[in-house]
Amino acid sequence: MTDWTAQERSLRARRAELIGDIRKIEDQLDDEPPKDWEDRASERQGDEVLESLGLHDQSELRQIDAALDRLAQGAYGICVQCGSDISAERLEALPATPFCKGCAA
Repeated sequence: MTDWTAQERSLRARRAELIGDIRKIEDQLDDEPPKDWEDRASERQGDEVLESLGLHDQSELRQIDAALDRLAQGAYGICVQCGSDISAERLEALPATPFCKGCAA
């Protein structure tokens, strides 16, 4: 049985970072809009960027949660598509990946 302690620490650290980022984005999006229409238009553009970043962070958070579930079930490090082992090097680079190199291609 492989020791995935380093990958679990990495996943949990990244998860905490993403949750903090998502909270900051939500706080910024909840700010009162400016009264000036030009400022409001500029802020709306910024909000669109923040929303996009938030969606990306939420997607990554779901991938991390899925990886942590695989860890808890003893299925971490096994490709969800073909059932082959995922290389340790790949898991070090992409700890949340559910795919071996072949299936990811």
